[in-house]
Amino acid sequence: MALVIDGLRKRFGDVQALDGIGFTVEPGQVFGFLGANGAGKTTTMRIVLDIIREDEGTVTWSGRPVSEVPRRTWGYLPEDRGLYPRMKVLDQLVFFGSLNGVARHEAAARARHWLARFRVPEYADRRAEQLSKGNQQKVQFIAAVLHDPDVLLMDEPFSGLDPINVAMLKDAFLEMRDRGKALVFSTHQMEQVEELCDCVAIIDRGHLIVSGTIRDVKRQAGRRVVRLGVAGDADLDWLDALQGVRVTRSGLDYHELEVRDGGDPEQILRAALARHEYVTRFEIADPSIEDIFIERVGCSAEEERRLAPVPAEATR
Repeated sequence: MALVIDGLRKRFGDVQALDGIGFTVEPGQVFGFLGANGAGKTTTMRIVLDIIREDEGTVTWSGRPVSEVPRRTWGYLPEDRGLYPRMKVLDQLVFFGSLNGVARHEAAARARHWLARFRVPEYADRRAEQLSKGNQQKVQFIAAVLHDPDVLLMDEPFSGLDPINVAMLKDAFLEMRDRGKALVFSTHQMEQVEELCDCVAIIDRGHLIVSGTIRDVKRQAGRRVVRLGVAGDADLDWLDALQGVRVTRSGLDYHELEVRDGGDPEQILRAALARHEYVTRFEIADPSIEDIFIERVGCSAEEERRLAPVPAEATR
């Protein structure tokens, strides 16, 4: 049993929205689906949900085409609000639950449970338009999970949430994962990906750039990161003599150094000890998902700009 996306292509007029992307999401897995605005994330989710149809490729759940899978298999949290503004919160949660086969009394009980869990039980009888954007987001999440779907697709689920509500939503994610649900979410908040995801796929302009476990994606970057802090004079000109090493960030307490293949992190430590009285921090790590995202997506965007034809008026 798994969600398998294979060779997915979709064109809208002259725009190739998806160009052969594919990845697999297993039950009990949190999967980060990353890309810049317009990369094709929402299009992919809508194809998975059978809202729109692919031009080529397949999407299956447990070996069955998604068009043959019961609707209640899926939960979907869209980026845009999908609540009825003048309808009371409990009434619309019961309505959404009934659309997915949950009896009204059971839907009401589940809705009240989730509202209490998210610390807003008093909102049951309020209209959606009376709630803040963050609380509307919580209600929309409840609507997506009220029928206990096997697969939950979420487009920017942390949008509009303060840190306390982000923490509550993370707890809900992890509980669903532990119950064997498959969770796919897109976000621009890379720290959430680092914390929550088992696997990740990065797409850019409809192309799959990289995919795999978080560990494998980081290792595929072909470089390591060293975080170095030194006491006293923080001049790092001596790094110029080291092979495969360059400073990528400088902070108040430490510097972040990139070590490419062929570079030796230990030579940094030896050189630092020879030049400075104390080394206050020395840490070897993989690059962050944010660094990889910027590097891979930024590089592809730069390449596209380089290869684009120069408008005639620009040459005059």
